Amino acid sequence: MKIITPHYIMLRDRVVTNLSVAFDKKIQKIAPFEELIEEFEGAEVTTLREHSLLMPGLINAHVHIEFSGNKTELSYGDFLNWLYSVIENRADLINECGLECMAEAIGKMLANGITTFGAISSHAMDLEACEKAKQNVVFFNELVGSQATMADALFSDFLARVDASKTVKREGFYPAVAIHSPYSVHPILVKKAVEIAKNENLKLTAHFMESIAEREWLDEDKGDFKEFFEKLLSQDQSVNSAEEFLSYFEGSDALLTHVTNANKNEIATIAKNNYTVIHCPISNRLLGNPTLNIKELNENKIRWIVATDGLSSNYDLDLFEEMKISLFMHSSAPLLEFAQALLDGVTVHAAEALGLNTGVIEEGKNADMIVVDLEAEPTAELPIHLILHRYNISKVFINGKIEKGAL
Repeated sequence: MKIITPHYIMLRDRVVTNLSVAFDKKIQKIAPFEELIEEFEGAEVTTLREHSLLMPGLINAHVHIEFSGNKTELSYGDFLNWLYSVIENRADLINECGLECMAEAIGKMLANGITTFGAISSHAMDLEACEKAKQNVVFFNELVGSQATMADALFSDFLARVDASKTVKREGFYPAVAIHSPYSVHPILVKKAVEIAKNENLKLTAHFMESIAEREWLDEDKGDFKEFFEKLLSQDQSVNSAEEFLSYFEGSDALLTHVTNANKNEIATIAKNNYTVIHCPISNRLLGNPTLNIKELNENKIRWIVATDGLSSNYDLDLFEEMKISLFMHSSAPLLEFAQALLDGVTVHAAEALGLNTGVIEEGKNADMIVVDLEAEPTAELPIHLILHRYNISKVFINGKIEKGAL
């Protein structure tokens, strides 16, 4: 048992002082230090510096670890140009980012206070790195393939990767399923993969309505994707409509990434089925896509969370930076209210979306916590200050074990 006494603790709805936290793998009790040391005699005690803030560890629900070698290889500014550059450089990016490269990206996330991440794995090249990661990992085995003639081979490969991820037995590792997108996965494959996720109670995610090209291709079989599919796959029409694709997920609590080009009917479907939307503002800007309409999501009571996407469409895996960019992107949103929503989107709401017992400093929750070194007493505007000033993170705890800093 450990007892930690920070200057301040960020609870679900307020910041408190003069309290300590007793924890092992889970948070056992939050109370005055004298009460805890009497109840948990012999506990390891840590008293933190003035203005230290204990808060929930951050959760990055959508990241592509396999592409962590990119810095200047890919083309930004337009989604199709970026996609062509990914295809052109895919082999080099994957081959040149081995275990050490992926471990470095995972380590940067740890240093940035990310205690849980959702890895979107296209090839399982990142399985070993994720198995060795100190963080909790939801390992989304991704299914891609729009050609019916390749369906059996693609599904066999997908199943093999799912089975391989199930062999990882370490604490905090959760196999899961990802469907790439409505334009890139044949409906036969979507249905079979979703059935597996539902039957085995695996988390389920997909990219959805990221680009204008996707919108035009799914609706009218035209636009920038028309040449792309005809040239590379000899396809002259889309394999799914957007509504059909969404319907396959009914009965699940799916997470949909981007959703920057969804129409009102699709938003209504997302709301009706309680799907979660993952907001990746830096990725959307770099790939020339619209800004997510968070006001519309709020009006429809759709839960949204924040993630970095991968280094193929970002320059860092830092959720504080991601929140800062979003804070400025959504310039009409009430500043303090939106800052709090962003913090919830990388803590408690992200935990709920992934079905994990974490994301908040609360008795019974997993002890995934970070210590942020503030410079003064926090005010009511703490959410804004945390995002703007990127304070030092001096300690990181994952399942009660210290992974950064020292006791």
